[in-house]
Amino acid sequence: MDSDEALTLTQDRLAEEGGALSELLAHFRNRVSPILVGDPEWDRILECAGKLPITMGALPFGFELPLHERSPEADFGVSLASGTRTAAFFRERALADKTDHTARAITRLFGQIDAENSPLREIVGRKLMLEYDIGSARDTERSLPGMFLRPGERPIIGARGQVNDVAIVVDALVSCVGWKLNAAERENLERVYLAQPADTRMDSYGLFPSRSRAIRLAIMGFKSRREICSYLENTGWPGRISAVDSVISRFRERMHIVRTGANLDVREEGVGPTLGLTFIVKQRYTKDSRYWLDGLTDWDLFLQALLHEDFVVPEKIKALADWVSKPTMLFAKSGRFVLLRGIHHIKLVISGNQLRKAKAYVFMVLSGAVPS
Repeated sequence: MDSDEALTLTQDRLAEEGGALSELLAHFRNRVSPILVGDPEWDRILECAGKLPITMGALPFGFELPLHERSPEADFGVSLASGTRTAAFFRERALADKTDHTARAITRLFGQIDAENSPLREIVGRKLMLEYDIGSARDTERSLPGMFLRPGERPIIGARGQVNDVAIVVDALVSCVGWKLNAAERENLERVYLAQPADTRMDSYGLFPSRSRAIRLAIMGFKSRREICSYLENTGWPGRISAVDSVISRFRERMHIVRTGANLDVREEGVGPTLGLTFIVKQRYTKDSRYWLDGLTDWDLFLQALLHEDFVVPEKIKALADWVSKPTMLFAKSGRFVLLRGIHHIKLVISGNQLRKAKAYVFMVLSGAVPS
């Protein structure tokens, strides 16, 4: 059974279990520490998930956990793919409710992906990720989720002249929410790509329609702190390079870093001042069948390294250490499912030339394609 067949089977079986994603999440409350997500915060997530289809459990969903905040809040992330039951759900909602801007944006984007000989699909495949501001935003009624695409089918690599691929992905993303890039934004995006050294890749493209206008880029694969610092200088990042060098240096003293990534906000006026740093503890490849499987100890050294930072909440770090688990067999009325749970990445945020935040991105995903 290939991955598309497994996805279809899992979605079909989840549809037998209920209607809304909140019904699925309710079963997992005892698997999410109240230190990471408190009860009132969990209720807000369930409210959001109540408007989403249960079939979303067949692709990764999870939480953005602010390890620097004392309060147990979280944002909520989900994935979906064109040509699936979930995509049909949003298409029907867009037709039925012209005020559902999220459903309309998803449907417009999937229309581009599903078009015959789609250049967008050749680059990003069929998947889209959504991030709902739950803990970080109080007014969620009118808030559109962040939207992210990953060039998993044709990676966009530095020094390979893929400026046109960058434009295809960004144009599709911004057009689905009604934006149009101006000349300055295009020039800045091109400069950020052309500054990439060889063997680095643009790992994801995102935007947050309900926040200030910017294109969020994740550039991954930097081999040394000198390489990433030179890159930031070449992009015109306005922060102090020495602050980045200092953060990377002290974490390298505490742990082994395979590669480093940078999260940048590209705006009309240039690259924004806030920088996200991602330290890769295990090389991941999107097409690897074991992409979502963590070793039980892969993150231990990173979490220990974080405990040396005085802005993080130690209790959250300890609770996060228990998140990664072995694949777990679950039993439901439609049969057996396997639950995978792990840490996708941890992002360190530099603003005002200081390391001020740490956010963990954790996931869960179910598969109904279980051998009998």
